[in-house]
Amino acid sequence: MAYTHILYHIIIRTKYSDKALELEKAPELYKYIWGIIKNKGCVLYRINGMEDHLHMLCDLHPSVALADLIKAIKGSSGKWIKASGLFPKFRGWGIKYCALTYAYQQKEIIINYIRNQQRHHRNESFQQEIQRLWKEQNIQKDIKWFWEET
Repeated sequence: MAYTHILYHIIIRTKYSDKALELEKAPELYKYIWGIIKNKGCVLYRINGMEDHLHMLCDLHPSVALADLIKAIKGSSGKWIKASGLFPKFRGWGIKYCALTYAYQQKEIIINYIRNQQRHHRNESFQQEIQRLWKEQNIQKDIKWFWEET
């Protein structure tokens, strides 16, 4: 078995960035997603978000591909959301996702960043947040890519 030690800061958004995830009901969704991640043998250190997007800090099991984990999270949680009726405005997850890697020395910093989503979004939009994170990671891709639905 391989050994890995990589933290993934995963960001997914709702389709069309709809503000469909009511914050007071979000803990139920977070618990469901935690179960998906746990069942894949991965570790979730923190999950939080806003009405239009979620942040997760995970450590993936060596046998799990990142794309497969994202597919499982989006697919299962999307079905659960629609069946539960908790988020009636939810039309689905956006096609794209963002996954940034961090060293374990940064774990507490990223956990606190995710924990404080509501506070820092008082001063920064979701688009500004993605632009800043990409700039910090030296990602050269056009930011418009993240918002496309095709």
